[in-house]
Amino acid sequence: MKSFLIIFMSVILEAMPFVLLGAVVSAGIQVFVSESRIEKILPKRRWIGFIVAALLGLVFPVCECAIIPITRRLIKKGIPTGMAITFMLAVPIVNPVVLLSTYYAFNDKLYMLLARAGFGFLAAITIGILIAVSEEKSTYILKERREQEELLCDCGCQPSGSGYHSSSYLRSVLEHTNKEFINIMQYLILGAFLSSLFQTYVSQEVMGFISGNSYLAVLFMMGIAFILSICSEVDAFIARTFIAQFSSGSILAFLVFGPMLDLKNTMMLIGHFKTKFVIKLITYITLVCALVGFIANLLI
Repeated sequence: MKSFLIIFMSVILEAMPFVLLGAVVSAGIQVFVSESRIEKILPKRRWIGFIVAALLGLVFPVCECAIIPITRRLIKKGIPTGMAITFMLAVPIVNPVVLLSTYYAFNDKLYMLLARAGFGFLAAITIGILIAVSEEKSTYILKERREQEELLCDCGCQPSGSGYHSSSYLRSVLEHTNKEFINIMQYLILGAFLSSLFQTYVSQEVMGFISGNSYLAVLFMMGIAFILSICSEVDAFIARTFIAQFSSGSILAFLVFGPMLDLKNTMMLIGHFKTKFVIKLITYITLVCALVGFIANLLI
């Protein structure tokens, strides 16, 4: 129990400042930056557009509850599907708050920060290109939603098109920060609890069997990332608890796959896109991220 509490509390205490920072930054982006501004920044030339879309998170680190609704609205406005999907997948990885928390969590292993940023960037572009090649008629992938259901953010902070009045800026930022902070903390506490259980109560023989097979370890860590559904701003602290037992490639698969696909955003995808497209996207994400893990095991 002592070991469990040490691991659990250390993850919570180290990650909490980044939860608050991420909530404040994403709230500011949510209030002051519209998807029309993002649309204007994306270049018209497709191949340059993929690169810019994958790097937009450095400027607009949009919160996780907003990224899928914003992507849907970008597609409705005519942004190529592959480019919009690249934006959706890259922003939760290639953004300042996530990179800062990853650096802090793996401060003695700088290569993990570089690998997460690099492989996350390449994986998002690869999946975006695959979608672009296979989906030419982008408007047919969207589900019909009633106007009142079209929220800029899935936490329900602001209906699209309602706008903010200058007198409500501070209140809007505080409301969104509060909801985002509570939402992230719920998943962080659950993730810290389950990872602490793994470290202290699962037998070393079982963990050794899983981690001893490089392919099985990658798939196992991807499965853990999917189930835990931890925000990308703090998932590095959870991943670090596995570093002594699992290979760098499997840890990296956790750090790249989790922000792109987990249980909660799968439900959001199903709500915004047609089932056939969601299945295709899940397949691409899973295959590309598994490949990232396998390659990383050979290189790192």
